[in-house]
Amino acid sequence: MKNVLRKIETRSMPTLLEQRNNLLEEAEGLINKSKAETRSFSEEESNRYDEIKKEIAQIDKTLAAEEESRSFEKKETKKVNGEAEQRSLDEANFLKFVRGEKRALDVAGNGGVIPTHIANKIIEKVKELSPIYSMATVYNVGGDLVFPVYDESTSSIGAAYQDDLTELTEGTGKFTTVKLQNFIIGCLAKVSKSLMNRTDFDLLSFVINKVAKAIAEFLEKELIQGTAGKMTGILSATNGVTSASGVAVTADELIDLQMTVPEVYQGNASWIMHKSTFKAIRKLKDGDGNYLLNKDATNGFGWTLLGKPVYITESMPEIAVNAKTVVYGDYSGLYVKLAQNVELQVLNEKYATQHAVGVVGYVEADSKIVEPQKLAVLTMASA
Repeated sequence: MKNVLRKIETRSMPTLLEQRNNLLEEAEGLINKSKAETRSFSEEESNRYDEIKKEIAQIDKTLAAEEESRSFEKKETKKVNGEAEQRSLDEANFLKFVRGEKRALDVAGNGGVIPTHIANKIIEKVKELSPIYSMATVYNVGGDLVFPVYDESTSSIGAAYQDDLTELTEGTGKFTTVKLQNFIIGCLAKVSKSLMNRTDFDLLSFVINKVAKAIAEFLEKELIQGTAGKMTGILSATNGVTSASGVAVTADELIDLQMTVPEVYQGNASWIMHKSTFKAIRKLKDGDGNYLLNKDATNGFGWTLLGKPVYITESMPEIAVNAKTVVYGDYSGLYVKLAQNVELQVLNEKYATQHAVGVVGYVEADSKIVEPQKLAVLTMASA
């Protein structure tokens, strides 16, 4: 069966295409002749034109069958090789789609759907570019998610010694719910056609990196600051400490902030702050004149503060009156829903006058703090 299919692919396909092109030229000739003589088709010409349409339809059906048969052949190969071949085919089709050589990969609400493994590459790149996303609890699903949140501050449930044959004292606990919804996030990257036409230009990596970087930068800001009515960031955490000054942070306040998070969650805790805040804290010393920040190439940004890694991001507010400048805790308390199926739309005409192609990426996401006890925020004083 495989040998027969290979013969069709190498011999039959070019012949059928030539026949199809010849038929199209013959049909065009009949039309041009009738136009030139300003008349309708003769009976003989009309019959021949109908025959040409039938022959072209039959050829198209045969070509489609051959295309389908090749996919059947791939399924018969070993799993590892089959996956590699399918991935290579998907990437080739994807690049044709971006270049405008292929009309669509698959029809979706916002355009063609990127092949799954390419979408995964984008999501993995987002994780690589955004530390807070990689540390959050992430669900790669499309539908809404609802989580119960237990309010420990109002709980009266506890254990105690109990005498034999006496009633236990009941306690109560309060639960609320948090829903993760679907908020559409879009990003646009322009790709020069001159670059795309270069044989040494890695178009696939360029598109993945551009789309991933745009999504990562947006997500990092939202996962930290959030937007009212949309995604919720870690700065919305209700636990924390207020500084004595509106323009300076002390070592004692950082210690108080760290101790706000229960010991059970300290294992994976770390700090997040702006570069300027990091600079100010670097100058803090203990009573013996030792700097609080220690260089540690094995952790985070390369620094540890009070024994925990430090991460720097421009998305955090700088030191200012009433600003929330430092976050400490285990960021798995922030739940993130990010749909795995990144969608793509290519804008060939919009940037045609710039000799470029626009690549629009869409993803659906949401975030909420589901385990508030894991996070604490340092808020600067109001004066």
